[in-house]
Amino acid sequence: MSKVRVGLIGCGFISELHMHAYRRVYGVNVEVVSVAARGDQVVDFARKYAIPETTRDYRTLLADPRIDVIDICTPPALHAGMVVEAMQAGKHVICEKPFTGYFGRPGDSTPIGKAVPKALMYERVMEEMEATAAAVRQSGRLFMYAEDWVYAPAVTKAAEMVRATRDKILFMKAEESHSGSHAAHAAQWAQTGGGALIRQGCHPLSAVLHLKQVEAEARGEQISVASVVADVGNVTARLAPEERPFIKANPFDVEDWGMLSLTFSDGTKATVFSGDMILGGVRNVVEAYTSGGALFANITPNNHLTTYMTDEEKLKDVYITEKVDRKTGWQFVCLEEEWTRGYLQEIQDFMECVASGRTPLAGLDLAYEAMKVHYAAYWSADEGRRIDL
Repeated sequence: MSKVRVGLIGCGFISELHMHAYRRVYGVNVEVVSVAARGDQVVDFARKYAIPETTRDYRTLLADPRIDVIDICTPPALHAGMVVEAMQAGKHVICEKPFTGYFGRPGDSTPIGKAVPKALMYERVMEEMEATAAAVRQSGRLFMYAEDWVYAPAVTKAAEMVRATRDKILFMKAEESHSGSHAAHAAQWAQTGGGALIRQGCHPLSAVLHLKQVEAEARGEQISVASVVADVGNVTARLAPEERPFIKANPFDVEDWGMLSLTFSDGTKATVFSGDMILGGVRNVVEAYTSGGALFANITPNNHLTTYMTDEEKLKDVYITEKVDRKTGWQFVCLEEEWTRGYLQEIQDFMECVASGRTPLAGLDLAYEAMKVHYAAYWSADEGRRIDL
């Protein structure tokens, strides 16, 4: 393929990260030819990134014969339907996390995060995923799951070591936490399909699932998730308004604290935590304890550059890292954030896959398994028991 042409759906925060990555793809000729979004900001977005065309209707991209790849950077409630439409239109698809979710159906009591049993949510999410996965497989096109943690250098190096040593991973613990989302839709289950456990926890969960599959492949074993047990809560609801000047989360019918524990079919374990009440920046970490050692992947914070600064005003135009409320005092400065978190490597892999036809590192199997585990976790927390898979 002489050139890979991309149609981008969405122009929010994650679209910005994808555009930074497209600009730095090497070895493949890539062009983002059009961007679709309903709001007026799409015009400014296209101008900023020199995208030639804009549209308010994403189906214009699906009908464009020039476009090879549809990159879906929309809220989660739109993902599954757009994936199926794009695949049926003959396009390769990049889909941001999470793959899908439960966002309500006609007749549901509201708010659905409090009123709809999680066992029913699990059942319906599994039905939708089966239908979406079938459409993907029937299309013959590539499905590329935009899970950046799988591509983060610290995780890929850990995977390389697991592959080389063939050691058994006995236990993993992983986390993404911060001070809460600024987006209003993050407070509502109908928009996000859950709270902190899925909105943030999808990253560490995917890393854990990925590393376990790297181990299984290296050792010639078949390993799957055998059971899930979880707990969730809304801990910031205990604070008076004046007690929370730095915490942004304000959940309506979703959790701001979540923990799930996996038992794999080989008897090993993993724990994933996510929270919306953690100050001091984003915590993106994975720890793996093996039969031959220990691996600590500190995506953020890391100590590439630590600073102690005293003047906030002088630093007003300097980016430090995401979700910190100040730039003074001791700081862990994130260098090349798009590289450190894996966004550049993710898009590079996807473009190479489209150009050559090979399978992406993060694809349908990872997307499907992560959603299955997340909704089993919500079911477990709702009923206070272990869920066998």
